Amino acid sequence: MSQRAREELARRIAGEITLSDDPGATLRKWRTDFDVSQTELAAQLEVSSSVVSDYESGRRESPGIGVVRRTVEALLDIDVERGGDRLRQHARVLSAGFESDVVRDLREYSTAVPLSTFHDAIGANEIQAGERDRIYGHTVINSIQAISRLSSEEFYRLYGQSTNRALVFTNVTRGESPLVALRVVTPTPNAVVLHGIEEPDLWDHAADLARADGFSLAVSTRDLDDSLDTLRDL
Repeated sequence: MSQRAREELARRIAGEITLSDDPGATLRKWRTDFDVSQTELAAQLEVSSSVVSDYESGRRESPGIGVVRRTVEALLDIDVERGGDRLRQHARVLSAGFESDVVRDLREYSTAVPLSTFHDAIGANEIQAGERDRIYGHTVINSIQAISRLSSEEFYRLYGQSTNRALVFTNVTRGESPLVALRVVTPTPNAVVLHGIEEPDLWDHAADLARADGFSLAVSTRDLDDSLDTLRDL
């Protein structure tokens, strides 16, 4: 990840924390997103764990910009020491022109991956088989944010470098909205995974739309962070 990309990500995180109505909760969100414990963050900052806990819970006065900046840099430094997976993940999203609350992850694979391998990695149950059984990347999308904020052109950019990919929609209740939205975007992806629901919760016409457009449709309730960790090994 380039220094410029790191600085851009640091500004975005710091800005979100500083402008939040609940800076402590936003700080906690980013800490957990980077999979850093309060103890690890405190050690990096050379403070006690109780200081981090107090900021996140609101027991301590909201952190100033100096504290926020040091905290963000500490999170990024910890990730670099671990290999930089989270930094690369966010950099891909930012470079594609998306906010991290719209697109959680966007990746291209070095080789084609069997769709069955992808489904196993995220604990997905395929409801309707598609016409293609391999993918070259994936995009993990907050369905509510994407549908309410993205234009049709921006929606198309979710495909990244290849439309032969899997789109994973999170925050789904029945799957109707993302599947209808896909009907106006051509071409269609190889696979769609609706995250957060099980087969009985699925919209009645979901499988019919998938069949008509030729993509695989699956559902998954596996923890999203665990799924993203597994996908890094593909």
